[in-house]
Amino acid sequence: MKKQVLISGASFAGLTLAYWLNKFGYGVTVVELGKGLRTSGSPIDVRGEALDIAKEMGIYDQIKAGEFVHRDEIVNAQDETLATFAINTLEEYLGDIEIHRGDLVKIIYDTLPTDEIEIIFNNSISALIQHEDDVEVSFEKGESKSYDFVFGADGTHSAVRKLAFGPEDQFKKFLGVYFAFAKADQIETGRPKSTGIVYRELGKQAVIYQFKEGANAILLFRAPKLEWNYRDLNQQKQILNDYFAGNTNWKLPEILDAMLSANDLYFDEACQIHMPSWTKGRVALIGDAAYAPSFFTGMGTSLAMQGAALLAKALHANADYHIAFEKYNEGFRPFVEQTQAKVTYGLTIQLPETEEQLQASITALSN
Repeated sequence: MKKQVLISGASFAGLTLAYWLNKFGYGVTVVELGKGLRTSGSPIDVRGEALDIAKEMGIYDQIKAGEFVHRDEIVNAQDETLATFAINTLEEYLGDIEIHRGDLVKIIYDTLPTDEIEIIFNNSISALIQHEDDVEVSFEKGESKSYDFVFGADGTHSAVRKLAFGPEDQFKKFLGVYFAFAKADQIETGRPKSTGIVYRELGKQAVIYQFKEGANAILLFRAPKLEWNYRDLNQQKQILNDYFAGNTNWKLPEILDAMLSANDLYFDEACQIHMPSWTKGRVALIGDAAYAPSFFTGMGTSLAMQGAALLAKALHANADYHIAFEKYNEGFRPFVEQTQAKVTYGLTIQLPETEEQLQASITALSN
């Protein structure tokens, strides 16, 4: 009889884990809070061993075909170009693939045999009770069920982590930054499509990513810890207004207007998740739920895919799940910690705090 597993979260970590566990003979159910796949967002990177995972899954060619090849410009407050570069051609990024977030989610999702894997949208886990041989799960909607294992792949604000391990603040390292993104198709940049435009001032950054089918705008800003509710859209818009209203530099007024009128605004704090163990009993965490590195490292997607594959392979190779979980915890941790340690460089480049850092961030990309 197949062992039954529940995966919370249908993004890179959860879908990759679903692929591998199904391949290894598990009965897989995925539950996702959203009404469907979240396909919005800016381009993301697939790097290093995550590309090897993609090849094993047979999706590398599709990812490569969907590569987002673009030119980037850094501009000043008057919209004058200070530096031009192509991220895909920089030495440190050679071999990596940048792709639209939604494209990668769909590519992984389409590898899943929907007649074998059950995917439940618009629902979430409300309670977990661990027993020696299974985990009893209650849902926001529907009846309780028992599974052999439960996996939390539900992001930085993981419900599984909260239920099985404790409150988020026990594991979160706030980076002193908030960010938001929204559609910005209406903003004219005067640049060709497939151009990313970046404006920086001390403690703030604004970006417009242009695609063939539209554009996304991003705002980032340094701030002390704020009291905010990640489900209160009006409060989030007020925070953005507090920090950017009256700033007439570059396209900031237009970006702010786009965000204040957006129904799909995404707002969050930049943080990392650090945990002494990613497993507890028959529950395990992967991706941002376990070891969010923050987008300043450019490694969130790659860690999610690698961790999911590693965990699934460990379970397949070891009849005793205790051993599999131990190998996952010990084997992946050095790479995770090495990756998370790179956040300081990304923070300094993207959100400089001094004029010297600001000029250095421009000079680095001008060479």
